[in-house]
Amino acid sequence: MLDAKKKSRIIAKFKTHDKDTGSAEVQIAILSEEIKELTKHLQQHKHDHSSRRGLLKKLGERRRLLRYLESENEAGYHKLIETLKLKPSKRSQKEAEIKRILEEEARDEAENEEAENLKKATDEETEKKENK
Repeated sequence: MLDAKKKSRIIAKFKTHDKDTGSAEVQIAILSEEIKELTKHLQQHKHDHSSRRGLLKKLGERRRLLRYLESENEAGYHKLIETLKLKPSKRSQKEAEIKRILEEEARDEAENEEAENLKKATDEETEKKENK
């Protein structure tokens, strides 16, 4: 469990407005810190099964909140996972991969079009020279 000072620092860092104490971003940040502490505890006390169960519950809650945040505020989701150094969801990874592929295809298409235009221009110049 987090002490009040640590919790208030986390809230101050991740709040979305002045009176924010319970937004998804704040809840995820608090859960992440609690998960870190529980993980450290379990490294020392390997047979503490009740704490392990608590850790799994917190992980599930954070996963649900992250999924909600991703669907409601994608920019906030990406900023938060970057700040907390969390792994992005598979959906987010797939979307990023698709976006990257589409950008590459668009760039390749533009390069091909530019090459065709250049070839047409040179062909027209050669044709004009031959006609003279």
